[in-house]
Amino acid sequence: MDSLYAFLSQPLVLSVLLGAIPLVFIIVYALVVLYMEMKVAAHIQDRLAYMRTGWHGVLQPFADMLKLLQKEDVVPVQADQFLFRVAPYVVFAGTYAAYAVLPFSSIYVGANLNLGVFFLIAVSSLVVAGILMAGWASNNKWAIFGGLRSAAQMISYEIPTALSIVVATMIAGSLNLQDVTRFQDGGIQNWIVFGGTLPLTQKLLILPFTLITFVILFVASVAEVNRTPFDLPEAESELVQGFNTEYSGMRFAMFYLAEYANLFLVSAVAVSLFLGGWSSPFGSFLSGPVWGIFWFVMKAMVFVFMQIWIRWTLPRLRVDQLLYTSWKVLTPWLFACIVAIGFILVA
Repeated sequence: MDSLYAFLSQPLVLSVLLGAIPLVFIIVYALVVLYMEMKVAAHIQDRLAYMRTGWHGVLQPFADMLKLLQKEDVVPVQADQFLFRVAPYVVFAGTYAAYAVLPFSSIYVGANLNLGVFFLIAVSSLVVAGILMAGWASNNKWAIFGGLRSAAQMISYEIPTALSIVVATMIAGSLNLQDVTRFQDGGIQNWIVFGGTLPLTQKLLILPFTLITFVILFVASVAEVNRTPFDLPEAESELVQGFNTEYSGMRFAMFYLAEYANLFLVSAVAVSLFLGGWSSPFGSFLSGPVWGIFWFVMKAMVFVFMQIWIRWTLPRLRVDQLLYTSWKVLTPWLFACIVAIGFILVA
C-alpha cells in the first residue's frame, strides 16, 4: 500500500490522474446529454424517443457508443491519409485542452493560469483547423463545403465571443477565470451579468450593457459549436453530413464527443464570466468546494438544455444571414458596449 501511495504521489503520475478527471467527466456528460437531447426533442415534437433499451431507453446512449466503437474504420483511397486520420484528434485536443482552465470549484482547476482567458481563446481555435483538415483531407465535395463553411462561421463568431469575454475581464480586472469567479462571490446580485461587485451607481449604469453582452455571448456560443440555427457546416439537407461525411467508427465518435464537449465548454465559459461560476447564488448558503462543483455543473447544464431546446425549435439560417448577424449586428453592438463600459469604469 505504501509503495502504491508513493507511486501515485509522484508529480508526473499525479498530473496525469488529475488531468484525466475532465476526460472522465466529458464521457459521462456526453452519455447524459445524448439521452437528454433525444428525450427533449421527443417531447418538443410530441413523441416518445428511446423506450426499449433499458427503462425509458436509458441504456440507448451506451448502445450507440458500443455500436460506433465496433464499426469499421474506413479511410477513402483518394483521401489525404495522414490529415484524414489526424483531424479528429486535433478537434478533440483543442476542446479538451480548453478544459484545463475551467474553474470547476474553488479548489479544482486544471491550470490556474493568470492568462486563462487568453489560453482558452487560443487553444479552442485548434477546432477550426481540425475541421478544415477533415473537410479538405476527405477529398469529398460535401466535406470540403462543410469545412469551408465551418471555418468562415467559427472565425466570424470568435470575434463577438472574444469581445464578450473582454467585457467580463474589464469589469473583473483579471484574465484568470478563478479571479473572475471570486469577484462574483457573495450571491446572485454580484454576478457580472448584473454589474458584479461594483458600487451601486456604476452597477445601475453598466447593467444594460452587461445584459446585452451576455445575450450576444450566448448567441455567439451557439454558433461556435455549430448548433441549430447555425448548423450550416453539418446541414444534412444540403451537405449529407458536412465535414465528417467520410468518417466512421471511432473517428466519427471523436467528432461526436468533441461536439458535446464543446457544448459544455461554451456554457461553462458563459457561467464563469457572467453567472458567478462555482459560487452559490444564495451567498454563503450552500457554498463550499463540493457545492461549488454542483453549482458550476448545474448552471452550465441549464445552458446546454437551452441550446438543445433551440435546436429543435428554430429553422436553419442561410449563409448570408449567418455572416450578416455576426459582422453587422453582434460585433458593432459589442464595440458599443465595450466603449460604454470602459467610459463608466474610468469616469
